[in-house]
Amino acid sequence: MSMVGNLRKVAGLTRRSRRRVDLSHPARSPLGSSVVNCVLYRDGVRRPGTETVEEAVRQVREHGHDFVWLGLHEPTETELARVAELFDLHPLAVEDAVVAHQRPKLEQYGDVLFAVFKTVTYVEHEQLTATSEVVDTGEIMVFTGPDFVVTVRHGRHGSLGPLREDLEAHPEQLAKGPSAVLHAIADHVVDDYVSVADAVQEDIDEVETEVFSPKPGQTADAGRIYQLKRELLELKRAVTPLARPLETLSITPLRAVDPAIRAYFRDVADHQARVTDQITGFDALIDSILQARLAQVAVAQNDDARKITAWASIIAVPTMVTGMYGMNFDHMPELHWRFGYPLAIGVIAVACFLLHRGFKHNGWL
Repeated sequence: MSMVGNLRKVAGLTRRSRRRVDLSHPARSPLGSSVVNCVLYRDGVRRPGTETVEEAVRQVREHGHDFVWLGLHEPTETELARVAELFDLHPLAVEDAVVAHQRPKLEQYGDVLFAVFKTVTYVEHEQLTATSEVVDTGEIMVFTGPDFVVTVRHGRHGSLGPLREDLEAHPEQLAKGPSAVLHAIADHVVDDYVSVADAVQEDIDEVETEVFSPKPGQTADAGRIYQLKRELLELKRAVTPLARPLETLSITPLRAVDPAIRAYFRDVADHQARVTDQITGFDALIDSILQARLAQVAVAQNDDARKITAWASIIAVPTMVTGMYGMNFDHMPELHWRFGYPLAIGVIAVACFLLHRGFKHNGWL
């Protein structure tokens, strides 16, 4: 099978959803601490047994054609300092990997690439509310060197266990070295962007329907729309800045990236650009929905104000008439006439009826 076919096959496998052992779970990590896994690959094949980090590095440097993949989850500064010493990682990159909350980026320190990816996941919810969490973000930092890959994961999601299993099922890809792992991680992260964007679109469609085609007794709360916009902004912060790093990986010759694999970063960049355009469209659509909802609220308030004014005008007639007869003067119009009271009541009723009919005809009631 050609290299093109192999890479596409691996990329497709990473998108499949099936039950796998989550190697990122601390209870399942045979090495404990922040180390999720440490595996040595020789000719793309995983060496049996559990290697210590030091032993894996020693064997890699003895043979010269192997590489080690070390996975960490939220390491402490002390733990990462030990790893940095083993792999000669730059202090600035190590500091970023410990602190986290970094912007997606790509930096080169000699033969080592340091890439930061923002991971995203869609938070399932029965109903969107003004406080619903829609998008949850995390981070994956990747150190890629000539004979090693060090991944540092932050957050509750974004496990690379399933991805590792997919890659191990195709040793011909892993045989291409650490840059094949970097490509698989980038492709995996961007595929998650696509899935989350599709899920967010369903929420936007639901809110749009409630605003423009509301069901009886159903109204779209402006707070829900604003919360959805905030969550979309979180997704945008994860996706948009990744464009430049992917462009660099797909165009610029880098010592840490195999030229044959570099071309496939263009495919990842393509997907990322599509998601960015999709999010930009979502942002504009939500702005329009929010403005429409605010306009609906303003119209409803105007209708309420007109109704209040109309009823106040109707009530003013009986108030005025009864107020006149409540002044207790002797010489009042028709005060001693037998039909004076019924006449006053009739005048009030006729006046209120005419005002009510006129306001209703004008749409005020």
